[in-house]
Amino acid sequence: MPVLERRLTFGAATVTNVLTMIGVGPFLTIPLLLESMHGPQAMLGWIIGAIVAAADGLVWAELGAAMPVSGGGYHYLREAYGKHGPGELMSFLFLWATVISGPLMIASGGVGFAQYTAYLYPAMTPSQAKGLAIFVCLLATALIYRRIDGVGRWGIAFGVAVLATAAWIIAEGALHFHSAQLAFPPGAFHLSRDFWYGLGGATLYAMYDYAGYNMVCNIGGEVVRPEKTIPRSILVSIAAVAALYLAMNFSIIAVLPWRQAAQSKFVVSDFIAFLRGPAAASAMTALVLATAFASVFAGMLGLSRIPYAAAAEGRFFRVFARVHPTGHFPSFSVVFTGCATAACCLLDLDSLIKATVVASTLLGSLAVVIAPSLLRRRGMALPFRMWLYPVPAIVAFAGWSYIVATSGLTYIVCGLSLLGVGTAAYFCRARRAREWPWGYNSSHVAE
Repeated sequence: MPVLERRLTFGAATVTNVLTMIGVGPFLTIPLLLESMHGPQAMLGWIIGAIVAAADGLVWAELGAAMPVSGGGYHYLREAYGKHGPGELMSFLFLWATVISGPLMIASGGVGFAQYTAYLYPAMTPSQAKGLAIFVCLLATALIYRRIDGVGRWGIAFGVAVLATAAWIIAEGALHFHSAQLAFPPGAFHLSRDFWYGLGGATLYAMYDYAGYNMVCNIGGEVVRPEKTIPRSILVSIAAVAALYLAMNFSIIAVLPWRQAAQSKFVVSDFIAFLRGPAAASAMTALVLATAFASVFAGMLGLSRIPYAAAAEGRFFRVFARVHPTGHFPSFSVVFTGCATAACCLLDLDSLIKATVVASTLLGSLAVVIAPSLLRRRGMALPFRMWLYPVPAIVAFAGWSYIVATSGLTYIVCGLSLLGVGTAAYFCRARRAREWPWGYNSSHVAE
């Protein structure tokens, strides 16, 4: 049976992470952050998000270097919690979260693409916008339906558009910076209930934008020198994107009045229009569209490897284990991921962002944070060890918990419901397959 090949270098791996992290996220969420805290103090959300992302990134770096296989968190949880014990449940829930919330997260890039297209084509109807978002996802599917080194070359090309967009925004901010625009409204830092909930909401949006620093872990089986490439690509991508986000946000809110920015659907385009006029704003919108497409492309690449990894072990439907005979990539999983993502484009953006962050946290992120401690107790060989252990794991766990607690009752209930349904689904399947806690079936044949 064909196997995956290690062809993704440090540069391509880092670009894949960066593209997934940047995408269209900050261009959509800057207004949402400002609205959540009613002023420039919303920048705290970016800063706290960067701290949580860095802490969580160190967790993933340690795990990815120790287990450089495609599928990432699915394998980490199964190994950490016990292959023939609770690890079966934890890895299943991670896969459950991936199959449900992963396409939703990636679809937000397609929906964002359609939203910014409306700046160039104001007559676009809602149904046309949905159709465009679906087309974007299907086109990205076609581009990743190839060998991994070819995908890496596409990723680097998209990376140029991402960096050009960020550089333009930062340069304009540096040229037209007005410190008076950064003045905080009265009571901005009054430590009330609204402040803490607003800060939690701002951090949630920030973490949605930072999401993707661990994308290289999902394709670990295709990475060259993974024990070095995976940690470096994670940490470099977090540092680079955090710097870009902070610089872009300062640039925009130091030029465009924050109240105007908070109400804008095309904040980056409006920012350039405010400074350079409609022609320049149209050019910026084109760059945002390229960035949005790049995020869909990179996110779909990593997501498609997780069901494949589970199916290759006989723990998911066998069809997902199919590998292209000449391209050596998981062919069916790529097609499924693309179609599921396209279908998710029928949903609205804001609720989609909140629901996916909360669901992925409850079903995966919190469990992954604990995994390094479990592996260290067993004496597992760790080519890379997180700095200042266990501080990063504690910070990451506290950060994710705070985001969930302040997200709102509706999203907490939805996340817990998905957790409950996923757990029930696992036990039903495990009983039929005679796996933990009813026994262990070494054949691992998927139903």
